[in-house]
Amino acid sequence: MKDVFRSIEENRNFMKSPFGKFNYMSDQQKGANQPPLFKAPGGGEIIRLTRDFEGVVVQNCFSALVNERISIRSFSNEPMTLEQISFLLWSTQGVKSVSQDGYRTMRTVPSAGARHPFEVYIAAINIRGLSASLYHYLPNAHEMELWQREERLKDKVTAALSGQRWASEAGAVFIYSVIPYRGEWRYGTASHKVMLIDAGHAAQNLYLSAHAVGCGACAVGHYDQNALDSLLGLDGRDEFCIYAVPVGVV
Repeated sequence: MKDVFRSIEENRNFMKSPFGKFNYMSDQQKGANQPPLFKAPGGGEIIRLTRDFEGVVVQNCFSALVNERISIRSFSNEPMTLEQISFLLWSTQGVKSVSQDGYRTMRTVPSAGARHPFEVYIAAINIRGLSASLYHYLPNAHEMELWQREERLKDKVTAALSGQRWASEAGAVFIYSVIPYRGEWRYGTASHKVMLIDAGHAAQNLYLSAHAVGCGACAVGHYDQNALDSLLGLDGRDEFCIYAVPVGVV
């Protein structure tokens, strides 16, 4: 029990602001080149996504979205559309502009220091016109690339999400990975807390945007780290999964 209490105390301390706690120079202050703003494409088939969302948004009253939003764990058998996926990707990680000096992106969600440390992968389970495979979002071009084909995708998603079968009944699972050095380069030891906060910003946009297109969402923090990283082929150190959000038609 002492170990449990010690772990709780350590986690409570982690939640406190670490800014100013350590006397250090960040890699940015040392003059190191910043990491790339985007993960390089993997060379898979490119799926172009629309930016015309007029026909896909069925609820555009913001107060209604906030009031009606709930976590949804039960989905219909109706497939999601690529237009819905396009809107959800844009509204949660879409790039509005890139600064002329290449230092920052302005996106649809906030991020500490404009570091935007996340990559988004889609486990396409029931999306009209897409095979049941894994896809990677390319935010700068607003495209998806085929990341890898997967047999028994639903079973593998269920296993990676700690046996939560309802999650693999969704149309798609949005899987957020983090590339921690994007934040560490600027904020060092203070970066990890704010990156977790940033994950909440993205997920809240996804909740509201899913409701706007007639879908529901429920974020998942209980997952098998090794299994989910392995499913996406991530190294678990320089990039690893941080959040998963099943989304489907309700």
